[in-house]
Order: sequence, then structure tokens, then C-alpha cells
Amino acid sequence: MARNNRQIIPESRHVIQQWKYEIAAEFGLPVGYGSGATGADTEFAGELGSLGSSGSYTSSWGHLSSRENGSVGGEITKRLVAEAQRNLLN
Repeated sequence: MARNNRQIIPESRHVIQQWKYEIAAEFGLPVGYGSGATGADTEFAGELGSLGSSGSYTSSWGHLSSRENGSVGGEITKRLVAEAQRNLLN
């Protein structure tokens, strides 16, 4: 079956990418922002304390478990649904 990954609102890509890294930082996951990131380049990273066993960030998501990656995706979905509900109620 062919997958249709066409975005209805192409401008949303940037916001979702930003949310992805923000949520990862909130969960304490060691992921940098953008390619080649070597420092804590997320809003909440300093407040979270330990960055894991390596103590450094990487721009790759491959070192995280499926559960960790799924947690980020699930939180993005929750926030999208909450935002849609707020917009419908206003």
C-alpha cells in the first residue's frame, strides 16, 4: 500500500520539528537540535540535569529506543489534538 505523506499545511513542518526537539528535551532525551549539534541547544536542556551516560547531544535519533522515539511522537500527537480542540472551541 502506498503511503501518502503529503502535508496539508507545508509550513507546519518547521513547528513540528521544533516541537520534536522541545519534547525530547522535556523528556530528558539526549538529542541535539539540527545537524552537527554538539551542545545543549534546546530550551529546557539545562533544567533537566544529566544528559545520559555520554553526557553529550547528537543530532541523530537512531541511538534512542523505539519506546523513547514513540513517546516523542505520541506527545506531538497529543499536542496537535489539544491545539485542534482549542481552535474548535474558540
